[in-house]
Amino acid sequence: MLGEIVSFIVDTVESFGYIGIFIMMFLESSFFPFPSEVVMIPAGYLAYKGEMSLTLAIIAGILGSLAGAIFNYFLAIKFGRAFIQKYGKYVLLKEETLERVEIFFAKHGHISTFSGRLIPAVRQYISLPAGLAKMNLLSFSIYTSLGAGIWVLILALLGYFIGSNQALIDEYLKVIIISILIILAILILFYIRIKVKKGIIKK
Repeated sequence: MLGEIVSFIVDTVESFGYIGIFIMMFLESSFFPFPSEVVMIPAGYLAYKGEMSLTLAIIAGILGSLAGAIFNYFLAIKFGRAFIQKYGKYVLLKEETLERVEIFFAKHGHISTFSGRLIPAVRQYISLPAGLAKMNLLSFSIYTSLGAGIWVLILALLGYFIGSNQALIDEYLKVIIISILIILAILILFYIRIKVKKGIIKK
């Protein structure tokens, strides 16, 4: 059964090509709870088989993620928090989730648009508080692209090297997520320490 599901996903990604990767990553990064793992890992596997360019698949994934994030960014600027609170439930965005990403953004500042892209259950919605705070669009785009780029690259390479073994993907993905969270915690502490030394953040 699992093998049939995996084959269906791979076939779907292959059918839609790079535009399909862009669209699905756009949805994953914006308002639709669509897991990026089911897009980029099959794309990497297709690249391994020679049926898709790994570089173009990664670029399509990053651009799709950025486009979806910018959509959320402008959605927040245009309609504000009340609109998101009212209608977010229709796309499975709960009030608690919105509050969690707002706290994360407030605590870590603009760098959260980078680090948040690497954290499950946060990366899809971290653009909303950035929009509500009217973060500089260029900075937002750069941080978002860097964070999304790392995540897309990891998933694509997973698919490229072990895409045919679902058990290995599950095992390595968990290890990678835990490692990312630890590295992010260290980077954020280092970032805050630099800001404190410069007097930007008070102790």
